Amino acid sequence: MGLFNQIANAINDPNLQASVGQLGGIVNAVRQSSDSQGLDPATTQAVLSVVGTQVRKALREKRQDEGEGTVKAIVNQFGGTHASLQAVQALFSPQRQEAVAEETARQTGANPSTVQALLPILVPLVLNFLKTGSNAQNPDVETNPVLSGFLDADGDGDVDMGDALRLASQWVDR
Repeated sequence: MGLFNQIANAINDPNLQASVGQLGGIVNAVRQSSDSQGLDPATTQAVLSVVGTQVRKALREKRQDEGEGTVKAIVNQFGGTHASLQAVQALFSPQRQEAVAEETARQTGANPSTVQALLPILVPLVLNFLKTGSNAQNPDVETNPVLSGFLDADGDGDVDMGDALRLASQWVDR
């Protein structure tokens, strides 16, 4: 559960933006979007995992092509708990949005149109998870350990948005 551990560490660091309230907002937004689309929690968690993987790929490409500053700016600008088509467009071309929806549907069993409708909700939430590691005073300049860990994961399964959501839900609901 590497990603969640990084987020928990960020909550304990007063220099970073992370807070229990921020996690609670993310958890509640995911629950509301799941309910509005008629998805069960397990399917929503699976969808978030696949979307998180696609966001990681897109952010890695942005970092390679445009630099670390662009990636931080995207996370800081679009990370939130409200739907944002601009967040989706900042990461994915229209063709890639369709491919993400189809791949997510294939892996999770969710309807592709449901996934497409969830992208403007889930992408800002994924970015908001990553934003937890931003410096509270100077988010665009300082290192973001949560974002760095997310992008530099070695593919061993330690970075999974669905697992992070499940753990955040358990933590917030205690």
